[in-house]
Amino acid sequence: MQLARRGFILGGAALMSGCATAATRPAVTVAQVQVPPAPTIQVERAPEVITSQLNSTRPLDPRGSVRKELMERAMAALDIHKDRITQRDRMYLVDFKKFSGDERLYEVDLHGGAVTLMRTSHGRGSDPAHTGFAEHFSNTPDSYMSSVGAYATAGAGFGAQQGPNVLLDGLEYTNNMARERAIIVHGADYADPDFLAREGKLGRSYGCFSVAHHDLPVLRERMGEGRLLFAWA
Repeated sequence: MQLARRGFILGGAALMSGCATAATRPAVTVAQVQVPPAPTIQVERAPEVITSQLNSTRPLDPRGSVRKELMERAMAALDIHKDRITQRDRMYLVDFKKFSGDERLYEVDLHGGAVTLMRTSHGRGSDPAHTGFAEHFSNTPDSYMSSVGAYATAGAGFGAQQGPNVLLDGLEYTNNMARERAIIVHGADYADPDFLAREGKLGRSYGCFSVAHHDLPVLRERMGEGRLLFAWA
């Protein structure tokens, strides 16, 4: 009995010793593995060519500021005169059906579709009674009338009379005398907001696209060379 009891005690002590050994055994931790982020791959897209077939997910003039016929004719002119209209990022439209006091000069962003509105004058020969509406158009020198059709901007110029301006080349039979007639985009007092506020309409030019003085510097830079200016009534 004593031996058995002693064996029982020794066995129990060994068991307790084993549990204590297990309890004090240090825990094994696994180091966190740092996974490097996947590299970003940028895919370059070919430059977008804008013609009359536009990306339907980015429609031109989403607010409908431009008369539909004017926009359609301008888009057709981009294709017809593609050899002269070499810049397809933006174009300029003039709606001579509108009153001269209204915003009727449009800069159209051909990539994003947005339209910026400005004012421009028409020729005194197009509106002899100065009603504010252009009724007659001509390509004849000394007619002092505005001309309709497609123009190509020909870069910034400077004249002795009108100062800084944008030169224009007429591309159609309705306006191909633009250089001889000195038809340009220039600033004029009679196109400024204070003149409009006083007279209720803009003054008249000799056939040029006269704009407010504060609009001219931006237009002179952005029109540049090889962009479409399309005027219609």
